[in-house]
Amino acid sequence: MKNNTVLLAGATGYLGGYIAKELETRQISTKILVRNMEKAAKLTSESTQIIKAEVTNSETLKGHFKGVDTVISTVGITRQKEGLNYMDVDFQANINLLKEAIKSGVRKFVYVSVLNGNLHRNLKILEAKEAFVDALIASNIEYTIIRPNGFFSDMKDFLEMAQKGKVYLFGSGEQKFNPIHGADLAIACVAAITAKKKEINIGGPEILTQNEVAKMALLACDKPIKIIHIPHWVRKLVIWFLRTFTSSKYYGPYEFFLTLMAEDAIAPRYGIHRLSNFFQIEIDILKN
Repeated sequence: MKNNTVLLAGATGYLGGYIAKELETRQISTKILVRNMEKAAKLTSESTQIIKAEVTNSETLKGHFKGVDTVISTVGITRQKEGLNYMDVDFQANINLLKEAIKSGVRKFVYVSVLNGNLHRNLKILEAKEAFVDALIASNIEYTIIRPNGFFSDMKDFLEMAQKGKVYLFGSGEQKFNPIHGADLAIACVAAITAKKKEINIGGPEILTQNEVAKMALLACDKPIKIIHIPHWVRKLVIWFLRTFTSSKYYGPYEFFLTLMAEDAIAPRYGIHRLSNFFQIEIDILKN
């Protein structure tokens, strides 16, 4: 694998940063596309070339895919900003990458979507992601679609509530899921360069209920266990209100999280990182 160059898009994000580190650890020749060179400074290494480009502007991508074997894209936005919407970034930016990859003779395209994303195309964020998945499957390039469960970074919402002394959950709180650490997921993403599977569902090593995660967060914050359960009809009302009275720019991320947190989401278990350790590290960082 060392002789094959990888082009990584989305390296300044949570997952992309871990993928960049994993590629560096394995000494895989890597081209990293970034918009902000300052944010990418920490990603510099002997095996890495940092390239200034706008994935939303196809003209800036030309010429950079020469000699590339595999493209890995984690490109996407949670909150719309700078006049860009989900279709501009999660769909069109990845289409730009895909077209340039095909034109340049790239062997494989690895794309990171969302677990069960194909079952929730009605959600604005996933509508765009899955539209790209459709285009990728229809293309003539070899591909692997990675479908991870929630990231550990998303679990910081539990910590923020716990620091205030209460964690709020919808329903019974017994919904099960297995979030995954970025470092573990990065290993799987890099392994996908040579994987034969077209789609890989993946989660962390621990299957937890939301109540268990809430308790972990409260214990990490040295707070008494205080979990408030809110009826599902309130959650549904909030989603309806946001969809009716705000734009997708505002309601997109809330619609996404409020919908997916109301159901079980269990993926094949992978990795070694434990959520309780992650919480403790985050609290130690805040204390220092």
